Amino acid sequence: MSSTLVTTSTASATPATPTASDAGRFKSWLLQDIRETHATVHKPHQAPWYKVMCLTGVDYFSTLGYQPSIAFAAAGFLSPIATFILVLLTLFGALPIYRQIARLSPNGEGSIAVLEQLLPRWRSKVLVLCLLGFAATDFVITITMSAADATAHIIENPLVPHWLEHRVVVTLVLLAALGAIFLKGFREALGVAVAIVILYLVLNVVVIGWGVGYIFQHPEVIPNWRMALVTQHGSWPMMIGFALILFPKLALGLSGFETGVAVMPLIQGRADDPPQNPAGRIRGAQKLLLTSALIMSVALMGSSFVTTLLIPPAAFGPDGPANGRALAYLAHEHFGEMFGTLYDISTISILWFAGASALAGLLNLVPRYLPRYGMAPEWAKAMRPMVLVFIAITFLVTVIFDADVEAQGGAYATGVLVLIMSGSVAVTLFAWRQRRGWIPYLAISLVFLYTTITNMIERPEGLRIASMFIGAIILTSLVSRVARSTELRIHGVALDENAQTFIDQAAAAGAVRIIANRPDQGDVSEYASKLREARDSHALRSWDPVLFLEVRTNDASDFTDLLEVRGVEVGPYRVLRTESPAVPNAIAALMLHIRDRTTKVPHAYFGWTEGNPLVYLLKFLALGEGDTAPVTREVLRQVESVPDKRPRIHVG
Repeated sequence: MSSTLVTTSTASATPATPTASDAGRFKSWLLQDIRETHATVHKPHQAPWYKVMCLTGVDYFSTLGYQPSIAFAAAGFLSPIATFILVLLTLFGALPIYRQIARLSPNGEGSIAVLEQLLPRWRSKVLVLCLLGFAATDFVITITMSAADATAHIIENPLVPHWLEHRVVVTLVLLAALGAIFLKGFREALGVAVAIVILYLVLNVVVIGWGVGYIFQHPEVIPNWRMALVTQHGSWPMMIGFALILFPKLALGLSGFETGVAVMPLIQGRADDPPQNPAGRIRGAQKLLLTSALIMSVALMGSSFVTTLLIPPAAFGPDGPANGRALAYLAHEHFGEMFGTLYDISTISILWFAGASALAGLLNLVPRYLPRYGMAPEWAKAMRPMVLVFIAITFLVTVIFDADVEAQGGAYATGVLVLIMSGSVAVTLFAWRQRRGWIPYLAISLVFLYTTITNMIERPEGLRIASMFIGAIILTSLVSRVARSTELRIHGVALDENAQTFIDQAAAAGAVRIIANRPDQGDVSEYASKLREARDSHALRSWDPVLFLEVRTNDASDFTDLLEVRGVEVGPYRVLRTESPAVPNAIAALMLHIRDRTTKVPHAYFGWTEGNPLVYLLKFLALGEGDTAPVTREVLRQVESVPDKRPRIHVG
C-alpha cells in the first residue's frame, strides 16, 4: 500500500523584519533564533570519548574547587572517612546505574526520558515536570555556586585590589558576563574544554601530590589527626556511624553523571552503528563514565585527606581564607603567589565553564520536553528570552544565598541526588520488567533514597527551591497547554491507498462531504443509522456521496502527532479511520489536507453534544475529546484566516 505524506506546520521561523522603533528591533533580535519543534535535527560534531569527557569534566571536576571545604564544614575531621563512603557510592552505586542509563538512552536524554518511557500517558508527563524542577535546581545552583566559588578565588587572591571584595557584586558581574556571552551566541568549544580540564587536573595533581608527600614526610600529622578523631567521636565504630550519617552532605561529588549521559550525542561511535542501538557510542559513553568516576574518586580522596590534615580548622570558617577554596589555599601557602595565582586562574576558568555548561543544559531542557508537551509558549523556542529568564533566576538565587558557596550546597546536592535516584529507579523498573538482575539495582535505589531523604531533612532549602521550580514549571506548563490547545497540533497527514481513493473519487463527484462519527460497533447498521440522522439534520441529498470519519484518541497527554489515515469499506459505506491525541485538531488537519489535495473546500457534519459545555471543555483538555464541532471550527479559524478558503463545519 502506498501512502502520501504532507507536512502541515505553523509559520516558518524567519527573523522578523526590523522596524523603525527600538522596541521592534529589540523584539526582532530577541526572537531571531526561534526554533521549530519539528525542525530538522542536525548531527552534532562528534569526537572521541576521552575528549568529550572534558565537556562533562568542567562540571564534574570543577567541584574540587569547593568540595573539600564543604566536606570539612559538614564532617570536620571525619571528612576523609565520609568522602571514602561517597567514593564507594560513586563506584558501586552511581557508576553501574549510569552505565545502564547510557545503554537505555544513547541519544543523551538521560534518566528523565527513561522514566518517561516506562510510565504511561499523563503520569509520565507529571513525573517529567517534577523531575525537570529538580534538574532546574541542579543546573541553576551549578551556575550560581560556580560563580560564587570563582568569586571566592578572585577576592582571596592577594594580587586583587581590595575594592573588589564584594562577593555578591562580583558574582552578579560574572553571571551577567555569562548571560551576555549566550545572548551574543555561545557554542561549546571542545578544544577549550580539553585545555581547561587538563591544566586544572595537572595543577591539582601537583597540589594533592605535594600534600600526600608532606604528610608522609612528617609522621606526626596522621597521629594528630587520629587523636582529634578519638577526642571528638571515641571509637572507630562511632566514627564510621557518624560518617554514614554525614556523607549525604558531601553529595556534590556525584554531580557529573547526568551530564556524562547528556553529552552522549557528541561521542564518536562506529560508522556502521544503527541509530536505534549505537553500540560504539554506548561503549564510549561507558568508558567516559568509568574514567571520569575513577579520576574524581582519586581526586576527592586525595583532596579531602590533604586539606583536612594540613589546613587549620579556623581557616575553613565563614570568613576564613580556605572557605570555598581549600586547595587554592594550599597552593598559595606552599607554592608561592605565582603558582597560587595560576591555580586561581585555572579554577576560575573551569568554574566559569561549568556555569556555561549548566546554562547550555538548561537551554536544552525546554525544547527537549516542554514544546513536545505543548507546555511552553512560542517564545520559549528562542534561546535569548530563555537566557534572560534563567540569568534573572540566578541573580535572585545569588542574592538570596548571599553568594555563599556552602549555603548553596544543600540545594545543589538535592538536585543532584534526586536525578541520580530517578535514574536508579528507572534502571530498577526496567530490569524488573525484563525479569533479570533487578535486586542489586533496588538496593542501590534504596541507598540513594536514604541519601536523598537525609539531605533534604538536614538541608531543606534544596527541597524548597526545587518546589518553587516545580510549581513554576507546572503552572506555566498548564497555562501554555490550555492556551495552545486550539492550535492545529498535527505536523503531517499520511493517507493510505484506500483513503486517497475515497477522497479523490468523492471530490470528482462534487464537494467532499464528511460525517463525523463516534466509533462504536463499526457495523453496517451503525453507519446506516448515522447517515439517516445526518440527511435529516443537514438536508443532505440522497445522491450526495459522503465519507465517514472516525478519530479515536490514543495518548491525550501528547501534544503533536502525525495523522495516519486508513480507508476501510463497511458494506456500501466508506470510512476514514485514524488516531490522534485530540479529536477536533485531527479533524481540522484532515479537512485542510483534503482542501489542499483536491482544491475544493470540504464540508464536515456534526451533531450537537448534549451536556454541560464546561465539562466538555475540561474533557477536551484532559482527554482530547469533548464538544468536537465548535473546537474544530476554532482550530480552523486560527489556521485559515480567509473565510472562503476555510473548510465548512455544519452542526445540527
